[in-house]
Amino acid sequence: MTTSLSRASLLTLATALIAGSAMAQQPAASIANPALWPQVKAQPKRDPKVEKRIDALLKAMSVEDKVGQIIQVDIGSIKPADVETYKIGSILNGGNSGPYDDEYASPAKWMQLADEYYDASMKRSDNGPKIPIIWGTDSVHGNNNIVGATLFPHNIGLGAARDRDLIRRIGEITALETAAAGLDWTFAPTLAVVQDDRWGRTYESYGEEPQVAADYAGAMIEGVQGKVGTKDFLSPTHLIATTKHFLGDGGTGGKDQGDTRVSEEILRDVHLGGYPAAIEAGTQSVMASFSSWNGEKMSGNKSLLTDVLKDRMGFDGFVVGDWNSHGQVTGCSNEDCPQAINAGLDMFMYSGPKWKDLYDNTLREAKDGTIPAARLDDAVRRILRVKFRAGTFDRGRPSSRAAAGKFDVIGSPDHRAVARQAVRESLVLLKNEGVLPLKPSADILVAGPAAQSISQQAGGWSITWQGADVPNSAFPNAESIWQGIEETVKAGGGTASYSADGSFTKKPDAAIVVFGEQPYAEFKGDRPNLEYSPGDTTDRDMLRRLKAAGIPVVAVFLSGRPLWVNAELNASDAFVAAFLPGSEGGGIADVLFTKPDGSVNHDFRGKLTFSWPKRPDQYVLNRRDPGYDPLFAYDYGLSYAAPGKVGQLDETRPAGMAEGVPGMFFGKGRLPTGWTLDAGKVAQANVDRRAQEDSKRFTWNAAGAVAITAPKPIDLSRESNGEISLVMDYRVDAKPTGPVTIGVRSGGKTASVAIAKTLADAKPGEWQTLAVPLQCFATRGADMAAIASPFVLDGTAPLSLSVSDVKLDYVSMPMSKCGD
Repeated sequence: MTTSLSRASLLTLATALIAGSAMAQQPAASIANPALWPQVKAQPKRDPKVEKRIDALLKAMSVEDKVGQIIQVDIGSIKPADVETYKIGSILNGGNSGPYDDEYASPAKWMQLADEYYDASMKRSDNGPKIPIIWGTDSVHGNNNIVGATLFPHNIGLGAARDRDLIRRIGEITALETAAAGLDWTFAPTLAVVQDDRWGRTYESYGEEPQVAADYAGAMIEGVQGKVGTKDFLSPTHLIATTKHFLGDGGTGGKDQGDTRVSEEILRDVHLGGYPAAIEAGTQSVMASFSSWNGEKMSGNKSLLTDVLKDRMGFDGFVVGDWNSHGQVTGCSNEDCPQAINAGLDMFMYSGPKWKDLYDNTLREAKDGTIPAARLDDAVRRILRVKFRAGTFDRGRPSSRAAAGKFDVIGSPDHRAVARQAVRESLVLLKNEGVLPLKPSADILVAGPAAQSISQQAGGWSITWQGADVPNSAFPNAESIWQGIEETVKAGGGTASYSADGSFTKKPDAAIVVFGEQPYAEFKGDRPNLEYSPGDTTDRDMLRRLKAAGIPVVAVFLSGRPLWVNAELNASDAFVAAFLPGSEGGGIADVLFTKPDGSVNHDFRGKLTFSWPKRPDQYVLNRRDPGYDPLFAYDYGLSYAAPGKVGQLDETRPAGMAEGVPGMFFGKGRLPTGWTLDAGKVAQANVDRRAQEDSKRFTWNAAGAVAITAPKPIDLSRESNGEISLVMDYRVDAKPTGPVTIGVRSGGKTASVAIAKTLADAKPGEWQTLAVPLQCFATRGADMAAIASPFVLDGTAPLSLSVSDVKLDYVSMPMSKCGD
């Protein structure tokens, strides 16, 4: 279903945006004027009976009880016994947290741990009030943390589908599969209106236009929570929903946790997008963004959190922070931030070993008046109101609730059928030179490792946070794209073969090449430009080789955003933007192939909600921008009923294009474009690990250093937040007997940590991983804003070490792990 703005509204919006583009060059005020913002018919209305129960609870609660309610802690940092002592009000599982430290835990284990936390929250030896805990999780495209769950296309694909009824149904299924595991609350939907596709969270957005988010927000909230005013609202088959990230997270210039520098009118007219609809649909929580607006962190912006969101727009649920986002507010740390609570944050989201310090500091500030008693009571009231509305006070243990334990609904055939429908509707046909649809009776070659990789088609937030390197066995109910094609062709009387590298012995009637981005989530997914595969021509070469052989080539492109793929488009006869389809790869075959009788099975219906770049340096490419010149415009999408052609495209890479900071400094035997490796007197040789000559062996016959150096100093200050590490995959070939360090170089000086003991303890001949938090180098004096060499390995003879990958990655380690 498609809705559109009126012509008058579009003119008003365009005028404001053009004015805002000019203003964006200058710092603007970071204090909002509530009078400029819309008033909303917030739902549901307050229930006087519930408010009375809250009044009674607040009178019975100690300050300690109240502080516990406004703190949420990751399950990787807290145990049920801690909840019993500190009366913590909420827990969450972060992207890499699983029950009992097992990311692949069964649904039964999730529910078992939910019971343990609940039981701990209800134990009181002092006759104080018993307040049940709630568990929040990132069910952002299905219950994506749990093995076997139905995974839907990510939001970028759902935006292309333009189907509100489908969105509502996806919300319902996600809620049911999450509630079945005993959990209460999802951190979804994301309503970011992304304006710069370099951002690693682009795929979490429905589109670049605010109207897309506005059209979908209410439907998704109703699906997750149930419809306000009916018995279905927050019934046991539903969850508490979260609308995120308030506000402006899509306007940060492609940088995660960045700064949206726009006028207040642009912030309202573009980035507010779906929030009014979400509040009217009854969203019970809103997540404050990591990002800033004109230099002020959202988690500390009172004018927006309190004056606009709560007072002007009438939101009476609670505002939760993002992952330690309060620690970035001016004057704050992760363990101490009264400013955020006073600004309107109602619940801290905390991860790390020092959550008790956050509790102690917040308790002290609540007692001495730094956090006024009225503000503390308001925050607790809002949290309790949502808990009452969600039935957590009345429904008992998670395992005793109506939907809990019904594990057969997780990944059920009916749910997977809806996900398969979503895949079909989300596909966008960019090019078709008379090749599609294919006949299932043909001889079909399927090529590319991505065709067999469910983790690659699912993308980030799939079992693990970043979604990378998750085996197909972790998706037991899923179907790869290859499996879907094989099944379709077999049923149609044809033959299908799979070849990762595109090789064949008998010339096929057509080839389907599946390729695209590897999985990622925030930070790791940020890009310096929109070039698909800089320095790696593997996919392009495969397409060209098949086409040169006279084989009709169909490209299926997996990505979390539009990318510059002119060369790949030129080498294809048909090109399908599949985005990140999730667990049901068979939905792609449904559209690529006819029925056995030759009639169209399912036509393409997806339309772009993100403009497609003509050049890799078109970072900001929105149809409202001056000089709008895309390759494929917003709303573009071919179909069998409405075909079109794409001419030969320019493949010239712009000179001097921004390179930025790559996530991989050395991988597949290569360095990023323009980077250098200097081994000095250290001997080096190519070795094989996963592929031919994809690694290097370094042998020290004397003291020396191996350094990877960027063309110009790079800024790693944002990455030095304690969660991102310098990671090296290595194999010890000859153990060290002297000092060995790993470090970074800035200003001619190297900041390093000792690793000789780690290497000496490693088992020779086996590949292992070493991770050092970037913060370790910062504490040793490195200028993280101007790193010349992000990898310096210094050693003495004798030592022989093979290295396959050097990269930045999320390997969270305590600061005590800074070296040996």
